[in-house]
Amino acid sequence: MTREDKLDREIQTAADKALDSLGRYKFVMFGYWAGVWVHLNRIEGKRRPSPFRTLVHNAREIREGGRR
Repeated sequence: MTREDKLDREIQTAADKALDSLGRYKFVMFGYWAGVWVHLNRIEGKRRPSPFRTLVHNAREIREGGRR
């Protein structure tokens, strides 16, 4: 297994663990694994799109909807 394959696997694992944590109301662990994903994404340098984009947009909609 190449170094790139290992990094790819670690990035996917971080995303999976972040989403699993969020789905189990483990918000601190979600933040931890999301941060790991961001860090590994920067190291890789490919600038992958965030797997959390939809979650962020939904949170913004909820936040903005509460102000109206």
